[in-house]
Amino acid sequence: MARKLSIVLILFMLMFVSDAEKHKPEVIIRPPSPAPQPQPFPLYGFTQGSLKPQDCGPRCTTRCSKTAFKKQCMFFCQKCCAKCLCVPPGTYGNKEFCPCYNEWKTKRGGPKCP
Repeated sequence: MARKLSIVLILFMLMFVSDAEKHKPEVIIRPPSPAPQPQPFPLYGFTQGSLKPQDCGPRCTTRCSKTAFKKQCMFFCQKCCAKCLCVPPGTYGNKEFCPCYNEWKTKRGGPKCP
């Protein structure tokens, strides 16, 4: 009788263990996605080669908006934009965004692009 009881107990435990394995929840571990880095300026048009030639006019108008020499500024800005396909942000400085714009020099060694 004790032998039958132990066999029944063993069978019952085997059923319980095999049933528990069937209902085991799946755990899916996903790596965290990196947070997007904020940009101080939108990069369209400010990085070399990112502009289309037809976008040079409005960008140069903004770039030359505060100068006293608008005609000269617009002429050289559009010339530089046609070559580099970028215009730095703002009305002055920020030429590090567009290396071609920064590196183009006059015969005397001054900056060609405003």
